[in-house]
Amino acid sequence: MEDYQQLKVSEFDFFSFYKLIINNESPKTFLLLTKKFKSVFKEIKRSMILIKAAGGIVSNEANKYLFIFRNGKWDLPKGKIEKGEKSRIAAIREVQEECGIKIKSSGDKVCNTYHVYQINGAMVIKKTTWYWMKANKQKKLVPQLEEGITDARWLSAENLMLVRQNTYPLIKDLINVIG
Repeated sequence: MEDYQQLKVSEFDFFSFYKLIINNESPKTFLLLTKKFKSVFKEIKRSMILIKAAGGIVSNEANKYLFIFRNGKWDLPKGKIEKGEKSRIAAIREVQEECGIKIKSSGDKVCNTYHVYQINGAMVIKKTTWYWMKANKQKKLVPQLEEGITDARWLSAENLMLVRQNTYPLIKDLINVIG
């Protein structure tokens, strides 16, 4: 059984919890049990700035998947949704801008993910909506340097160790839907 620390909902403060996790050198599992998950999650989200983003898990005709190298880590292409823009349209736009490709088709929604970070001391929660996408006959990938993207590559499902060794935990979870 994995060692975990149970947290009390009545005493839970997300900002304090975040500082504890960021400053903790050893990984630990935390458990926040509640029958009212949706209301607790809404309350946590209300305490932060919400940024909405969208991105894609993009494959090509060779069954390879598109990854970008941004700010020293492997990632999937994604970006902020503009005011009035639908998430699927934003996902396609962001993938095309970040990699210099043309999306042939957009499929089903994969999932929503959330991650938290700080900007100038303020807590931010980013909700990203992910979609399956196809991009065929792309001769050359062009990383969007002004967004900190220094590399873009097509990788087969069998060669994802390169990404797994240097990416974010959330991206590792998304990679698991690929293979």
